[in-house]
Amino acid sequence: MSHIVGKSAYKSLEERLNKFPQGAPPSETLYKILTLLFSEKEAAYVAQLPIKPFTIKTAAAIWKTTEGEAGKVLERLASRAILLDMNHNGTQKYVLPPPMAGFFEFSMMRTQNGIDQKLLGELFHQYLNVEEDFVKELFLSTETRLGRVFVQEKVLTKDNEVHILDFERASHIINEASDIGISMCYCRHKMHHVGKECDAPMDICMTFNNTASSLINHNYARRVDRNECTELLHKAYESNLVQCGENVRQGVTFICNCCGCCCEAMIAAKKFGMLHPVQTTGYIPKIDENSCIQCGKCLKVCPIEAVEFLNTKSKTKNERAVKINEEICLGCGICVRACSKKSISLKRRNEKIITPVNSVHRIVLMAIEKGKLQELIFDNQAFGSHRAMAAVLSVILKLPPVKKVMASNQMKSVYLEKLVSKYN
Repeated sequence: MSHIVGKSAYKSLEERLNKFPQGAPPSETLYKILTLLFSEKEAAYVAQLPIKPFTIKTAAAIWKTTEGEAGKVLERLASRAILLDMNHNGTQKYVLPPPMAGFFEFSMMRTQNGIDQKLLGELFHQYLNVEEDFVKELFLSTETRLGRVFVQEKVLTKDNEVHILDFERASHIINEASDIGISMCYCRHKMHHVGKECDAPMDICMTFNNTASSLINHNYARRVDRNECTELLHKAYESNLVQCGENVRQGVTFICNCCGCCCEAMIAAKKFGMLHPVQTTGYIPKIDENSCIQCGKCLKVCPIEAVEFLNTKSKTKNERAVKINEEICLGCGICVRACSKKSISLKRRNEKIITPVNSVHRIVLMAIEKGKLQELIFDNQAFGSHRAMAAVLSVILKLPPVKKVMASNQMKSVYLEKLVSKYN
């Protein structure tokens, strides 16, 4: 009987996770992961929490307990980086982050004794790298992408420097952050437990602002200043790592420094590159065939194998040329840095790349695209009177003409941007 009750609690938690625009497809592996991270009672509690940030008072009302007891539960969960805690205008608030970038990663951002991380790493590898449903859901289920790539700033020309926008620079994100935390790379830590990690730097995962503050407070990240974080950014450049961060212009919460062999975003880009699982930079590399000596360095360093040799024929002999697959290229600039002959340079892409204003804007766009906007607007389980309104909106969203209008570029870039800026 207890096994059935336990399954029920974790099933409810799974359903709660899938209210968010970024979900977690059900599987036996996911169930095993959740049982490692949550006790049965914690799963039942967390399954009832709102999507939006909430206070101790809200949690106590939902759980029908005292604020003192609710506070103890929330603090235990925050101490394990299951929840993020933050001070919002003098009020303590909590939020359950999505699995990624969220509590899946946080669980392996440090070595800890209270959990079997080898088993957890093996389960994450099975769920993300073998089963793949989660990765497809994470990177391919919406037109608006979770993550975007930052260009390697050291390879920018003077012309690039004139036209690059602040939010396109990782250095700008670092300089604007209120708090900066450095943690162990989840991806390489996970791969370590299955014997597949590479030798790229491990302690180089960057979090910012409220996310960093919460992780620092609970020893899942160490606080660094802007200078040290900038030094780590340059270390990442030198290690040919791709900077992949939250796909927003303001208030970026993370920048991962990704290798092509361990990191989920880069693995997805290699497997599903034509579908653009990660938002590219505004640049594309161009090769000067007159100066290129076909040394192959750019092929070796490209993390997603977007550079290749192309055999060509002239009247006198067979030749080969270096070709960049622009359909999958991230525009990171690593190949430019590797070219000793300076035969590769970055040019602005022809198409305009739309980046959401902030996390709220991004999440709303993703919710529209997945038909889950009602979950965000009316998510407040402490007040059941909103449920009828949510049901009505759910029906409206299923009407094709309305769905087309809400998903249109004009609706996203103009109406929603103004709405978010007004109420955020």
